[in-house]
Amino acid sequence: MDMRGTTNGLIRACVAAMCLASTACAPGDAPEAPGGGGSYDDLTALFAEWREFEAPDFVDGVPDYSADAMAAQYAELPAWRARLEALNPEEWPAARQIDWHLVRAEMNGLDFDHRVRQPWARNPAFYVTIFAAESDVPAHEGPVIHGWIDLWTYDYPLSENDAAELASRIGSIPALLEQARVNLTGNAHDLWVAGLRSFRAQASDLDALAGRVGGASRALDDAIAAAGAATDGFHDWIGELADSKTGTSGVGKDNYTWYMHNVHLVPYSWEQQVTLMRRELARSHSSLRLEEHRNRNLPELERIATAEEYDRRLNAAVDDYMRFIEDDEIQTVEDWMDPAIRAKNGSFSPVAPGEIRNFFSEVTYRDPVVMRAHMHHWIELATMAEAPHASPVRSVPLLYNIWDARSEGLATGMEEMMMHAGLLDGKPRSRELVWIMLAQRAARALSGLYLHGNVFDMEEAVAHASTWTPRGWLPDADLVRGEQHLYLQQPGYGTSYITGKIQIEELMAEWAIQEGDAFTVQRFFDAFFGAGAIPVVLTRWEMTGAVDAVLIRD
Repeated sequence: MDMRGTTNGLIRACVAAMCLASTACAPGDAPEAPGGGGSYDDLTALFAEWREFEAPDFVDGVPDYSADAMAAQYAELPAWRARLEALNPEEWPAARQIDWHLVRAEMNGLDFDHRVRQPWARNPAFYVTIFAAESDVPAHEGPVIHGWIDLWTYDYPLSENDAAELASRIGSIPALLEQARVNLTGNAHDLWVAGLRSFRAQASDLDALAGRVGGASRALDDAIAAAGAATDGFHDWIGELADSKTGTSGVGKDNYTWYMHNVHLVPYSWEQQVTLMRRELARSHSSLRLEEHRNRNLPELERIATAEEYDRRLNAAVDDYMRFIEDDEIQTVEDWMDPAIRAKNGSFSPVAPGEIRNFFSEVTYRDPVVMRAHMHHWIELATMAEAPHASPVRSVPLLYNIWDARSEGLATGMEEMMMHAGLLDGKPRSRELVWIMLAQRAARALSGLYLHGNVFDMEEAVAHASTWTPRGWLPDADLVRGEQHLYLQQPGYGTSYITGKIQIEELMAEWAIQEGDAFTVQRFFDAFFGAGAIPVVLTRWEMTGAVDAVLIRD
């Protein structure tokens, strides 16, 4: 099994190393708070122990999310928070205080899960175990069950050891889904119904895996078959109970605001985010119309038509983008960056004339370089593997998607910022694509906000996102439901693309004023990337010394 460069490998390696350095890495023992202040070494030891505690106990390979187990975990949380508070980090250097706040945010995340989100009791999709493809962000998007299986981390054909490992892990799925039938007592209608789609996807992934590895290991073949049958049965069970689930699924406006301020460290309330999303939706649509007016006498962009053209243009787009960020002094370029982004070029997918592909493919098939800016994701992931942050806390992905506004906001921000910096000079029609993408993200973000505010139900959210996406490029209601399901499971994710972008723009403005004549775009981005994949308010603290109000402790 090849774990090089994978998020999960980084997590396990770093946490294991810290546990070895710690004298108390027993997740079942609630720690005692020290009598006085502590050191940064105490924080890193606590972090290692905390990560062990945050995971549930495993019984015969199955994570225990039963009501009793979760109640016991929550009962121990105050002692962990007291230990963290007792470290008294106020006199530490800012960079080390930032790490303290990251650990605090994770503890707040577990608190919120127990008080509000309760994915083990409300969200059937929480029990999905199989993940066939790597995400373009530091960890899985949305809540993920401990014991997840990332099929993409294995080398194929499987070695004998890997086949045995997969047989054991996949073999636990039937027991997990039996436990889930007891644990799932919630009444959230939209979350419940959306779980049907998630388990159809798991069944498909298991079928594909069976076709890929079938015959190599009898034990693995049997495990996949049993997991597939259990998945189908669980899907049907969800469907049988769907009509009985009548409650709302959103966390509510006040809970949403608390979560943003205390877990994701995003300094905007639910109401403020509605205002920001509406503004960006209007700005993107009006900017698009003005671009279209300016370009009205120019030919439309033609879609890539053949596999040969696809490969040629995607590789040329990577060449152009990497040359631009290096020659135009956007950031310092390292050797591993080009291969990281080029490896995700994908392959040509034919469609009938007039047929709409996946939304972002409609962009890529018209001008691939536009989405290369968003694909900065893969440069960041490669950097985490090749040059991880020196901090043990920042060198692994944060829990609860705390990185979302930083990661998705950066990728979205790069699209427009690189356009303004000159990436699309001489490509007026390609500029339209940037505004189309921003409009789509603002539309779906508003839908997600209204879902959490219990203003919309799922179908209203889907209709809103589709209606406000330009050119009819979001006709696939299942695709939109998938996005909205993610945002419903993970508060803040739908808006993170834009709230993060806005914060990065604000930080650039503030830092430029501080730096005066010394400001350059490359110095800004090198400093920004150097802080790691952490909330932007913490990067701002490290770069400017300004401490945001959301970081002030009561």
